[in-house]
Amino acid sequence: MPSSRPVLSFAVRVSLLLVLGACQPARTLPLRPGEDPTALRYRVTYVREPVHALDVELVLVGENAPRDFLFTQPGGVDRVRVFGPEGSGHELSVSPEGRVLVPRDTRLLRYRYPLEARVRGARPDFSSGMGEGDSWHVAGRAWLLRPRVVSPSLRAELVVEGVDALLPWEPDASGVYRLEGGDLVDSGFHAFGGRRCTVRLPDAVMEVAVLGHMSRMDDAGLCAWLHQAASEVLTVRRHFPYPRITVRVIPVPGRQAPAVFGMVLWSSPPSVSVLVGQEAGPEFFPRDWVAVHELLHLAHPTFVPHIAWLSEGLATYYTELARARSGRQTPEQAWAELVSGFSRGRAAVGTRTMEDVMTHGASFQGIYWTGALFALLVDVELRRATGNTRSLDEVLERLASSGPTATFDEFGAAVDAVAGRSLFHELLERHLSQPAFAGVEPLLQALGVEPGPDGVRLGAARDSQVREALEGARRGPVTAKFGARMSDRDPFVSRDGSPRHVQLPPLTQ
Repeated sequence: MPSSRPVLSFAVRVSLLLVLGACQPARTLPLRPGEDPTALRYRVTYVREPVHALDVELVLVGENAPRDFLFTQPGGVDRVRVFGPEGSGHELSVSPEGRVLVPRDTRLLRYRYPLEARVRGARPDFSSGMGEGDSWHVAGRAWLLRPRVVSPSLRAELVVEGVDALLPWEPDASGVYRLEGGDLVDSGFHAFGGRRCTVRLPDAVMEVAVLGHMSRMDDAGLCAWLHQAASEVLTVRRHFPYPRITVRVIPVPGRQAPAVFGMVLWSSPPSVSVLVGQEAGPEFFPRDWVAVHELLHLAHPTFVPHIAWLSEGLATYYTELARARSGRQTPEQAWAELVSGFSRGRAAVGTRTMEDVMTHGASFQGIYWTGALFALLVDVELRRATGNTRSLDEVLERLASSGPTATFDEFGAAVDAVAGRSLFHELLERHLSQPAFAGVEPLLQALGVEPGPDGVRLGAARDSQVREALEGARRGPVTAKFGARMSDRDPFVSRDGSPRHVQLPPLTQ
């Protein structure tokens, strides 16, 4: 029996079983001859009375416009009012699955999506809506009614009135968002109201919405923190992965941690949202890891289907390396964080094999840190195989050159291409049948990483030069280091275009 068979079987199981949080792809149909591709026109009006809500009017253009619609995340809208050619209207119920099937002669649909959770009879939620005053955060999949079957050539227009909105896409000069069918399916995170700042990188722009007030941190400080995190992505990738992305920052009352939670949604381009502690002050942000972790997800492709241990493992591994490469933490601190994470992962999964953890999942500690350990193994073996001249960084560059998505097999092929030989399946065969964290101690010993009661000591060892290369490779232009006062030419711009300044304390080593 060929030795590759167990590995290929594992790859199939990964593809089938680790679709954690992934959506099934929308059904697509070819465009009919003569069909107007701009089949849908959305007019979204932000209203404040009697409650904060989105009033949505959806015009169906042409005889071939869709008639079968879906709320991807149902629960926020119970009824939709539909209008025929004579202007007469009646209400339709939204099914528990979020489906709305409208009559053939429907020309217009109207519905209201309440942003305030109490109106929906629910608690504030990251996806279905949270905010205060005129600052609201919601995922597009919760409020945007879209065709259940999406043609790849379908086009839609969307306008927002009554509020300054930050959506993943960029409007044209007249304020119209011109969308493709895929944008309606993977619609990302949306911000309505709040305040804005722009973070500029050498080859990218990050549009930021601050959705609420901070007790001890101003908007310029928040933008400096995000710029630091985005710049650290450039210690891993040669260029920022996308020319423009959007980020939403949502303060959480009563919390002091700089970042409580973050998430990336794979809209086009991706959209990022981060919950931050409302009481967090400038002294807390230099130690934050959540923002850079979320932005590092942009450094790897979207894995299709979603493979949690691989995507989270890559981001978790690089979170520590990127902060060391930028100088935000020392190499000793980076290795101490990795060693501590491996220990937490081991405590979570016990003696389960790496294959079992990867295939059947575990606690988030098990998934994240098993994936991070495998990323370290791949990086070290690539450097060993190439005389310390090539690395996992180059695997990500190679995948990026092929497009924004990749499969598990394509990731493995990129590893082999960088190594110059078959390496990926060899690593899988070597480690899958062993306890997930069995290889930690010998690997750290070879790298010269010596954990102890007072932290980590780095010393000479067989692969200490590999370790040093991991810590210091590709230092990017991290220009907004905490503790540095920005000049008028630094990349933080307020809504009116005037430069903003911030003084943040230096990182305590």
